[in-house]
Amino acid sequence: MKAEVKWIGEEMFAGISESGHTIVLDANGGKLAPSPLENVLLSLGGCSSVDVVSILQKARQGIDGCVVEINGTRIDTVPKLFSDIHLHFKITGKNVAEKHVERAVALSADKYCSVALMLNKAVNITHDFSIIESTK
Repeated sequence: MKAEVKWIGEEMFAGISESGHTIVLDANGGKLAPSPLENVLLSLGGCSSVDVVSILQKARQGIDGCVVEINGTRIDTVPKLFSDIHLHFKITGKNVAEKHVERAVALSADKYCSVALMLNKAVNITHDFSIIESTK
């Protein structure tokens, strides 16, 4: 896997993936685009969500929504690394079993999400979830 990041002016950078997709990063506190560290949180949330949805679908759970709220805490000294990240999964669906959601979230965190597994070496990552009964 390869990628390229190009400076496009001031504190803006374009990241181009090997598959040809582009994202913009803003080193100026995320004023015009996500900052690189905000992108780390987005990548973690995306990776984990893919796993959780896939596992719940394979378990034949009637999900119709998955949102993950991610909160990262950074240390006060430079470099301002993440010390803690918490993921809260909000699963929407009909008759979704708590045991299946708990298992899906745990499997993502402990076995499948490569972003979480890399970050776990330096960051305390926690997770929880809530289930919202769908009205659809």
